[in-house]
Amino acid sequence: MFKNLINRPFAPWLPAALGCVLGFGFMHSASMGQEPFDFAHKVLPVLKKHCAECHTGDQKKGGLSLNSRESMLAGGESGAEVLSNDRSTSELLARVTTKDPDLRMPPEGPGLSELEIAAIEQWVRAGLPWEQGFSFGAQGYEPPLLPRRPELPAPSSPDRTHPIDRILDADRAARSLAPLRSIKDEVFIRRLYLDLIGLLPTPEQTQAFLADATADKHLKLIRSLLDRDIEYTEHWLTFWNDQLRNDYSGTGFITGGRTQISKWLYEALIHNKPYDAMARELIAPLSGESAGFANGIRWRGEVSAGQTVEIQFAQSLGQAFLGINLKCASCHDSFIDRWTLKDAYGLAAVYSNSPLQIHRCDKPIGQTASPGWLFEELGKIDAQAAQPERLKQLAGLMTHPQNGRFSRTIVNRFWHRMMGYGIVHPTDAMQSQPWNEDLLDHLAVDFVDQGYNLKELLFTIASSEAYRAESERLEERESTVPYTYQGPRARRMTAEQFVDAVWQLTGSAPNKFDAPIQRGKPIEIDVAQPKATDPQGVWIWSDTARSPSVPPAGEKIALRKSFTLDALPNQAFGVITCDNEYRLWINDRLIAQDKAWESLESFDAIAALRVGQNLILVEAINGGNGPNPAALYFEMKLIDPRGAVSIASSDKWEYTASALDAQGKLAEGVNDWKDAVVADGPWGGRLKNEIAMGLARGPLDGPMVRASLIKADPLMRSLGRPNRDQIVSMRPTELTTLEAMDLSNGQTLADWLERGAALWNARRVSAQTGDTAASATAASRELIDRIYMHALSRHPRSEEIETIDQWVGPTLEVTELEDILWSVVMLPEFQYVR
Repeated sequence: MFKNLINRPFAPWLPAALGCVLGFGFMHSASMGQEPFDFAHKVLPVLKKHCAECHTGDQKKGGLSLNSRESMLAGGESGAEVLSNDRSTSELLARVTTKDPDLRMPPEGPGLSELEIAAIEQWVRAGLPWEQGFSFGAQGYEPPLLPRRPELPAPSSPDRTHPIDRILDADRAARSLAPLRSIKDEVFIRRLYLDLIGLLPTPEQTQAFLADATADKHLKLIRSLLDRDIEYTEHWLTFWNDQLRNDYSGTGFITGGRTQISKWLYEALIHNKPYDAMARELIAPLSGESAGFANGIRWRGEVSAGQTVEIQFAQSLGQAFLGINLKCASCHDSFIDRWTLKDAYGLAAVYSNSPLQIHRCDKPIGQTASPGWLFEELGKIDAQAAQPERLKQLAGLMTHPQNGRFSRTIVNRFWHRMMGYGIVHPTDAMQSQPWNEDLLDHLAVDFVDQGYNLKELLFTIASSEAYRAESERLEERESTVPYTYQGPRARRMTAEQFVDAVWQLTGSAPNKFDAPIQRGKPIEIDVAQPKATDPQGVWIWSDTARSPSVPPAGEKIALRKSFTLDALPNQAFGVITCDNEYRLWINDRLIAQDKAWESLESFDAIAALRVGQNLILVEAINGGNGPNPAALYFEMKLIDPRGAVSIASSDKWEYTASALDAQGKLAEGVNDWKDAVVADGPWGGRLKNEIAMGLARGPLDGPMVRASLIKADPLMRSLGRPNRDQIVSMRPTELTTLEAMDLSNGQTLADWLERGAALWNARRVSAQTGDTAASATAASRELIDRIYMHALSRHPRSEEIETIDQWVGPTLEVTELEDILWSVVMLPEFQYVR
């Protein structure tokens, strides 16, 4: 990966890191980046057709029952294994392929076709995966609809009064299991930071927490992190973008067949909008900002009946809000649960603006769907109402306080996110029985009692002793052994968490982001100084925007504004956008550039200003293939103790058709400057509020840009970030071959670490107090300690220091720092939330 490793033997810590990346990666190379095996459509029909009569329900010929995966793996009277450990042989496959009439299954009829045998063979090689919750036997569990408030057991001790602990302690006591030990504070702070805001704690934050001797320091830390609105929002964007199939690029965005909900989602999270209100606005949008979820993806060309936006609506609502799978039921009555074609089409018809013909397996059956709701015990949809009213009714029924399935689904997903294993697992299998019904029901009713407050739900989970317990020690266990809570399950960082953590360590975060949002909350507007926050500018262009003419496609102009300062202001910040493209210079310094007029950019200009004459210069380019509207908006606020001054785009600006060079300079002798023209167009109505909010937020001294705000790059894709064409409630957890290659030899990570090594080396040089070997060694020691504290929230162990001394030496240079950084970020201790 790094050039210095070629000429030097591997340090002992490198094979350990490589083992994490390569060893585990190749073991699980098939488990990520591939579609899950489609048991319901590939195998279930074969089993029903050829095996069900003799081996399901009460029938158990030869002692073999196919009612469940567990009973199937147990085998029959012959004792032969249905599946070998290495998946190379299978009694099941042997019986359906043999030519021996005494052994072949089924014993009568023509047997399985070649396609059916191929499906069984693929199933065997995949390890006989089974649909969660499905059984050929009698369905013994139906999730309750109504909420239930369980009676809490008595506390096991005076210091374990938290409701979660009372429930889990009683469960463990009933199983004769000992209480779980708590983790150390240095482990807790790292776990909590990564879970609540997705960032590593700094060494200073860790040391301050460790030094705090107050009894309630854990609760104070939880609350303080939840109060960090920007970091909280930008971490949990990852979760919600997955849940709501929202992204910044991908299928449908270019063609207009899909719209983002990014701005609405960001504002909902940063204001901690109640979850029931979020759901209502997604199902029955109050404006176009939240409509992208319900509208789905309008695919180009002809699509199957199961891919229409109406059916997508039904599938998305079922999965996102109820944790149920309506994809099978969108094609035919489900093989795996109770949902029917009528159920799926009834929900789809609520969204449809025209009569919706029911299709079974992509063929019309001559029936029209009637708008309906899955749980009519709570109420019905007025099928005669107009579509907006039907959606409003559906939103009310979905979020009805008596819809316990709605609240159970989201608390289960948050439990999974924080604890590594759902109370119902997988989280999209909410038809399945929880491993602890009292725990799920208590969290759900408490969530409703708290006003559907997502932050309070996180506080409830994180403040329990169960959350502070040592991580579960995973061991091989039979699939027939039911899950028992043994502590939080260690979780791999998400792609975004890993990238953010590396950016924290290396200072490699970008300055720009792709999400079309304004970061943070607006600051309180000072009514005594309205000019400090109120927009003052207008949209301007060349005289080609003077009515009735329209700017031509490709028109490129330069706009300028000069101003004089008798003293530097305390703050200088602003906003800019252009339809379609711009580059902004202030006093020959490039300040901002962008190619999308709908994404308003904020900037901080204080470092570019000077006493005396100042010059703003903007290169602006119109896009399109023919004449179309074009305009620029610019506004900068200069604030000092005397008040605020606004410098904004107006018809007092000047423009020229002469081109700027790459450094933002004009050729000498340009003298064709003309007054800018106020341009009419749609921009003011679309961006008025964003401009006001951008100016109200003040200068850009906020936190680093987060990976959740960036379009996925190849590294994030290989680390498991989905393309979000579909809802993803659980990302795959195993490493892959592609990921191993990117981590061990990928250029993106290598560039970040190289940049970080240079930054750390500059710190080492500045920290060194003299030219002696002793001072160089001391500075290197301090640097290594800080790297470990930031990455792992602990000091390096003595054996780690000895290893570094042995293979690197007592002093560090840039190339050695690259190796150390890479070795640390490859450690499982770094890559896991434990």
